[in-house]
Amino acid sequence: MSSRETGRQPKYQRIAAELRAAVEVGRYGPGDRLPGENDLMAEHGVARMTARQALGVLQAEGIAEARKGAGVFVRGFRPIRRRGIERLARTQWAEGRSIWSADIGDRELAVDSVEVTEEPAPAAVAAVMGLGEDASACVRRRRFVLDGKPVLLSTSYLPADIVAGTPIAQPETGPGGTYARLAELGHGPVRFREEIRSRMPSREEAERLALPAGVPVVLIARTAFDAEGLVVEVNEMVLDSSVYVLEYDFEA
Repeated sequence: MSSRETGRQPKYQRIAAELRAAVEVGRYGPGDRLPGENDLMAEHGVARMTARQALGVLQAEGIAEARKGAGVFVRGFRPIRRRGIERLARTQWAEGRSIWSADIGDRELAVDSVEVTEEPAPAAVAAVMGLGEDASACVRRRRFVLDGKPVLLSTSYLPADIVAGTPIAQPETGPGGTYARLAELGHGPVRFREEIRSRMPSREEAERLALPAGVPVVLIARTAFDAEGLVVEVNEMVLDSSVYVLEYDFEA
């Protein structure tokens, strides 16, 4: 950015840019306290509101978080590199590994909320799955927590006529997860399609993911197909955008 363009920026954005650069070069590391409003006012000769806005920019970008009564700190959470192709490979789930193992290594993952029901799927999901008006879906709702932080909300829809009475309809599906169980039923996924978009979270999503104000979510809708082309799962995921790197590695 040229000095001329920098000069056109509001003061709070210039201050935020300086703080962001300081974080990027390691002057402030994960968990470090950033200069407070009084510090920024004295250093830059600005009003309190300007200093507050500058810190607010970093919070909205997910770089920093406010701690009540203590100040604003660089977020200490290590990003998740979501390997979109590797994690869904048959060698992952067919050998009893969680697809998450491609993303997190030895980090501590927990599913702290699991709800499994049988109910009609939303119209858009039912259309993708080819379900009739009276057909039910097995619905699995989960919240994933990594290193103690909520990172993802997941809702999976599966054909109830295939999975009813199987481990898929239970909270714990066993080694390899849902896809390994589908394979045992003769409906193992052979192809996936993922659609990705982003938006601001709903109030419930923000609360369940413990999102700082202004942080958007990434939405991933994954459709799994078996060898006959039957849709065996539609999975709608809501991700904290500030903690994810989406990686897709494939041949040209």
